[in-house]
Amino acid sequence: MAYLTLRGINKIYPNGYHAVHDFNLEIEKGEFIVFVGSSGCGKSTTLRMIAGLENISKGEFYIDGERANEKGPRERGVAMVFQSYALYPHMTVYDNLAFGLELQGVDDDVIEQRVKSTAAILGLTDYLERLPRELSGGQRQRVAVGRAIIRKVDIFLMDEPLSNLDAKQRVTMRSEITQIHRETGATTIYVTHDQTEAMTMADRIVVMKDGYVQQVGTPYDLYFEPTNMFVAGFIGEPPMNFIESRLENGKLDINSNIVDLSFAADREVLEKYEGKDIVFGFRPEAVKVVKDEPVENAYNFSCVVELVELLGDNTNVYVDIYGTSSILKVDPHESPAINTGFEFAVPYGSVYLFDKETEKRIKLRK
Repeated sequence: MAYLTLRGINKIYPNGYHAVHDFNLEIEKGEFIVFVGSSGCGKSTTLRMIAGLENISKGEFYIDGERANEKGPRERGVAMVFQSYALYPHMTVYDNLAFGLELQGVDDDVIEQRVKSTAAILGLTDYLERLPRELSGGQRQRVAVGRAIIRKVDIFLMDEPLSNLDAKQRVTMRSEITQIHRETGATTIYVTHDQTEAMTMADRIVVMKDGYVQQVGTPYDLYFEPTNMFVAGFIGEPPMNFIESRLENGKLDINSNIVDLSFAADREVLEKYEGKDIVFGFRPEAVKVVKDEPVENAYNFSCVVELVELLGDNTNVYVDIYGTSSILKVDPHESPAINTGFEFAVPYGSVYLFDKETEKRIKLRK
């Protein structure tokens, strides 16, 4: 059995609201797992059930093979980092770090040694005598993380810990939390709505929507092998482009513009969708600019440029493709002008097809 096991976990509140549906997951010891999804998808509720802060309405939760449904937060051996820092404002950084150990009856000498070593890891040595109000947001977040790791528990739970930081601080803290995880080896479950955090930090990602798990996989799996349109559109920045069409005679009809699906080796799969609505998807960074001749082994499109955003290392080009707005990511030296015609190509291997009705991906051999 895995170190943490969630079987058929559900959360139903007294008013009947079903926040989490049949959540199943096995987590190995030492893994860094990220729950990601839009606000209200059930990720924080699931984390709180793991922590013991919310009762599990239905299902079973095991820690190292032992059922933990009825155990309280302290009995589960977890440490939690909250979005709001949850520091004691009247205590110094030293006292905030030491407080949990004092409650456990740890000797003063041991407390001092562990506080100093934890402060050194987090770059807080020079701030131990300061109060939280005298710290920056990033420093306060380090203290909050320090209160968790100082207890030397086996399970860290983090609920959107970086959401109150500015962009630069988030980048710094991402790397610091990842490094702390490597050093401690603790099993970590991290909740965020930011897919960049999920992609850069996780061993595996759990994508949730409306209380349901959409897909579980490595960052690579979710980016290159999304199981449905929600995952494909949620993972990646800018998000995947979707163009609605209809499959007629083995070809896609996009607003009377015909696209021949010549890349599809598995014709039997496509035959099942004949006469049905199909969504043509591709990522903004997959495109190639067409210069003189059409690009081979690719779909070549003509479009109209609506907006251009120069970002330095690349340019986001907003275009109209057969009546559908899309975003293309191109080399800044190839940036087109607004309100001009533009030609680009999508390689066969970079195309995704989805069943519009179910939003599930149609898997083809490319």
